[in-house]
Amino acid sequence: MANLKIRSLRKGFDSLEIIKGVDLDINDREFVVFVGPSGCGKSTLLRLIAGLEEVSSGTLELDGRDITEVSPAKRDLAMVFQTYALYPHMSVRKNLSFALDLAKIDKQEVERKVTDAARILELTPLLERKPRQLSGGQRQRVAIGRAIVRQPKIFLFDEPLSNLDAALRVQMRLELARLHQELQATMIYVTHDQVEAMTLATKVVVLNGGRVEQVGSPLELYHHPANLFVAGFLGTPKMAFLKGKVLATDAQGVEVELAAGPRLHLPRRGDGLTVGSPVTLGIRPEHLRLAADGQLPVISDVAERLGSDTYCHMVTEAEEPLTVRVPGDCAVAYGERQRLALDVDFCHLFDEQGRAVAPLLRQAA
Repeated sequence: MANLKIRSLRKGFDSLEIIKGVDLDINDREFVVFVGPSGCGKSTLLRLIAGLEEVSSGTLELDGRDITEVSPAKRDLAMVFQTYALYPHMSVRKNLSFALDLAKIDKQEVERKVTDAARILELTPLLERKPRQLSGGQRQRVAIGRAIVRQPKIFLFDEPLSNLDAALRVQMRLELARLHQELQATMIYVTHDQVEAMTLATKVVVLNGGRVEQVGSPLELYHHPANLFVAGFLGTPKMAFLKGKVLATDAQGVEVELAAGPRLHLPRRGDGLTVGSPVTLGIRPEHLRLAADGQLPVISDVAERLGSDTYCHMVTEAEEPLTVRVPGDCAVAYGERQRLALDVDFCHLFDEQGRAVAPLLRQAA
């Protein structure tokens, strides 16, 4: 079992507070990803869990044991850093076994653990090589292997793929997902890359300015963001945001007039909204389509052709950018006037404070 409870956790440096009262439960066998922009506090939070930073206030509890003041070596956690930090003069085998050798673990037990880790990570043919003889992906697997042999309660990953090229990142992402399934372990992973968060996590924690904005499954956060920040952060390309104002609210939804022109009736609850109050409509690229009778007039900008899909960047008459996902062979000329149809069932609505307005009915995910 590996259940971690974080309560009212704070961390400050002099007068600057980095972590501002985090409450979070991480359950056994979850793959939890901390994601957010640079400076949001995700790496600091991971280091607090690891014991590499001193907690200003709050508590950390692992399986009922308070580890807030426990030294890193005694927390039963293993951390994989952004840099591989391998010993260059040691073979892969010695790099894997070094921590166990220092702890004076029985040699047969060490050999068994090293063999198992090498098998899981496909490092068996490389055990006698030195780090300089390995590729970047192989070095990162060795760094992960050093954590595996310790059999920790929780694995901690601090942006482990950021030093790899694009192709290797995709490969290592798949290997980490398989590793989680094989080990059935609890993992906490820090990244600024929301694609990694969406593809690896069973639970995503979105951080902003040292606070937790929202916690949930990747698809829950994608389809039901709690606020403008989460909506804009998750998704590639980004959700488009269109300014508008409330014209009317009733039991059937909210009528909104967009600054770009059209009036839309959205199946959203009008609680807390008043006529004339500013709102923001959010719409993702897959919920827009080119249509001669579409509600929204736009001017086409550049297009990104990716083969199976093309992302057409558009600008509304209110000079608001948005992106439309169309089939890869669809041709839209630069500067061409178009009209877009918006699927109102998939339009998000945010109030003046940036909070999501709840739907009347649960939308299909």
